[in-house]
Amino acid sequence: MRFHFTPVRTAKIENTSDSSFWKGCGAKGTLLHCWWECKLIQPLWKSVWRFLRKLGIELPQDPAIPLLGIYPRNADSYHKDTCSAMFIAALFVIARTWKQPRCPSTEEWINKLWPIYTMEYYSAEKNNDIMRFAGKWMDLEKIILSEVAQTQKDKYGMYSLIGGY
Repeated sequence: MRFHFTPVRTAKIENTSDSSFWKGCGAKGTLLHCWWECKLIQPLWKSVWRFLRKLGIELPQDPAIPLLGIYPRNADSYHKDTCSAMFIAALFVIARTWKQPRCPSTEEWINKLWPIYTMEYYSAEKNNDIMRFAGKWMDLEKIILSEVAQTQKDKYGMYSLIGGY
């Protein structure tokens, strides 16, 4: 099992006073800072919210939404499904680069989001629920495929499962 201790928690465990964040930003490594506030993490979250705006989903940039799954009252449940997959992929990429002094890239996020898309497609196909899948992913699929280069599409086998192009 893998644990992702924050620098503050690690400093308490090791009985040291150094609780600065590993990524080199110099800030205190609290949980909220590591997952949301760090200037090295913010470009990824800005990309996620850019995709949401392209989908016509207007959500406030509030850490409670991706980190805790607490959506505003007026958020459509239809959009929550789409957002949840996007947030899970973003959190996974942040965790994967946990102690590396770099920002997770949009490309890494898309590369993590695509297998989620593929697995949901096969699950929907098996459960004869392809229409719900298509409603959730159709617009996002177009945006993802427009963002990645052809070489990346070829390398990762990224092709449309809905539109057939």
